[in-house]
Amino acid sequence: MRLNELSDNKGAKKNRIRVARGLGSGKGKTGGRGMKGQKSRSGVSLVGKEGGQMPLYRRLPKRGFKNNFRKRLSAVNVGRLQTAIDAGVLDAKKTVDAKALVDAGVIRRVHDGVRLLANGELKAKLTIEVAGASKAALAAVEQAGGTVTLPDPLPDGEGKKAKRKAAAKARPVPAGGEDTPAGQGKAKGEAKAKAANAASGEAKGGDKADKGDDASDTPSE
Repeated sequence: MRLNELSDNKGAKKNRIRVARGLGSGKGKTGGRGMKGQKSRSGVSLVGKEGGQMPLYRRLPKRGFKNNFRKRLSAVNVGRLQTAIDAGVLDAKKTVDAKALVDAGVIRRVHDGVRLLANGELKAKLTIEVAGASKAALAAVEQAGGTVTLPDPLPDGEGKKAKRKAAAKARPVPAGGEDTPAGQGKAKGEAKAKAANAASGEAKGGDKADKGDDASDTPSE
């Protein structure tokens, strides 16, 4: 056998279809894209278009609400804490916080904080610092002799006041406001106009007084 006689097995190599290279290939003329027009071009996406008919995504009712400001808390039950203490991976003498729970393998991620729940039984006396806890979990920890420290909530109305102050700081100053050069120039011009009007009023009052004095000096017939 010679090198020029080497070849692949039958069916091992498939010839490429050369589209749009003549009608005889079966993939000529439009190259398998159908008729001419918008959809025969690349980069076209007509998802949701139904030719004047109300599209499906508008016909279906919309329900539900997604809170973009919702906090994602990792839930931990008091029974899980007791299991970790019994296994020796969690020290009951130290403060149990998010870092301690991650190091002990009780939770994988903290996310926005840890919330304590009341499923299970707690026997150990613990000092716990978490972002949130249910009333039943607080009662279970206190019944075992422990304490739970939660972040101090803002007084009523303080949260709204802080949001208003932040919005006021972020709000742009309108053109011509008092803080802008244009607004300051306008205020100076108004002050000058008021001063000029006051001066002209005083001058007119003085002229009237002089005329009155002249009239009193002239003898009456």
